[in-house]
Amino acid sequence: MAAAQRIVIENCAIATVDADDTEYASGHVVLAGNRIESVGAGKAPEGLENVVRRIDASGHLVTPGLINTHHHFYQWITRGLATDHNLFDWLVALYPVWARIDEPMARAAAQGSLAMMARGGVTTAMDHHYVFPQGSGDLSGAIIGAARDMGVRFTLARGSMDRSEKDGGLPPDFAVETLDGALAATEETVRQHHDSSFDAMTQVAVAPCSPFSVSTELMRDGAQLARRLGVRLHTHGSETVEEEKFCHELFGMGPTDYFESTGWLGEDVWMAHCVHMNDSDIAAFARTRTGVAHCPSSNARLAAGIARVPDMLAAGVPVGLGVDGTASNESGELHTELRNALLINRLGAHKEAALNARQALRLGTYGGAQVLGRAAETGSLEPGKLADLVLWKLDTLAHASIADPVTALVFGAAAPVTASFVDGRQIVEDGRLLTADEDAIARSTRDEARRLARIAAQG
Repeated sequence: MAAAQRIVIENCAIATVDADDTEYASGHVVLAGNRIESVGAGKAPEGLENVVRRIDASGHLVTPGLINTHHHFYQWITRGLATDHNLFDWLVALYPVWARIDEPMARAAAQGSLAMMARGGVTTAMDHHYVFPQGSGDLSGAIIGAARDMGVRFTLARGSMDRSEKDGGLPPDFAVETLDGALAATEETVRQHHDSSFDAMTQVAVAPCSPFSVSTELMRDGAQLARRLGVRLHTHGSETVEEEKFCHELFGMGPTDYFESTGWLGEDVWMAHCVHMNDSDIAAFARTRTGVAHCPSSNARLAAGIARVPDMLAAGVPVGLGVDGTASNESGELHTELRNALLINRLGAHKEAALNARQALRLGTYGGAQVLGRAAETGSLEPGKLADLVLWKLDTLAHASIADPVTALVFGAAAPVTASFVDGRQIVEDGRLLTADEDAIARSTRDEARRLARIAAQG
């Protein structure tokens, strides 16, 4: 780091989200290249060489960048539809539309999803993309390219479906892949795009969609493929009571037992939602260190229920936050999920003791890094970790009268992002992207949404 260019950030409150939840009322962070060099109280050390920029961050809270652990980018161009449906009815309504997406649509939708998250403090994003209509082009390449251009650290969960309507599933027949085709395409995506290095900007996970859209063979073979390639595994799990009923009827067991029978519990696995989990399910996740992507707004939008996050955390289950697809969370933002996770969980059995502000912030940062398998690299502000961090402006009308900055961030209105750094590179300034034209993205997503609506209407 001696020869690296340095950025010095001073005079800010800092929440490191390290193992001890270390915080500084007024401190500094020094970035050297793409790493955090030092974090501490007071001014930065004297005599630093190659300082190319000094930021007076008075009135700000500095935190690790937010980490999104579950999303479906393509849904950006189907927002605002089926707004009064539960999950299964919502899927039935939207699958015929989603089955018409193509590469330009996927690229525009990824740009819209990434832009909304990045300008709101997300530095590591993920996308669970599982709809690959025949002849739709290179959807994975389009999505990965959008993340690369945006400058966001990214995990593509390369999804798949092989259980269509003719097999008792929900997707149209032409929107699913064959078993062998899905496995081959997933392996090719991993080999082409996955980077296992410490400072990787792109990683790939193996991600069959869900028990009710995927055969048991694809689940089992997908798990074996992921472990042979050394990548992580992701799917939907225990999202609704209808899913639990489906698993019992089709497999003779509940979702968690089914996942375990197919090799889908383990420290290299994370599941989206996990709303309907009993004590035995939570114990199995804790025993195997299986992670959970908690999506509070989407769970509420689809009336799925309240996940038992406090019980999961108490048991030692890794839990992060997810936006989920923007057809079930139209805001598309993760920083609002800090507040929603805290508030919605207080409606559950634990009441006001469910979560506090610092636990919510940990879910959105270090918890997400754990779930994505990147806790050694990011998720907290510590020397040697990657320079992924956010400066939240808390001295305006919206927050200035709240004394505690972490409480202001979580309980208050969505805080403005003055600066967001990924890999030591600034990608947001004063709430605007530096790496993309937001107005151009807005136009392209509107145009592609209208084009998709026309094509779907024509059948």
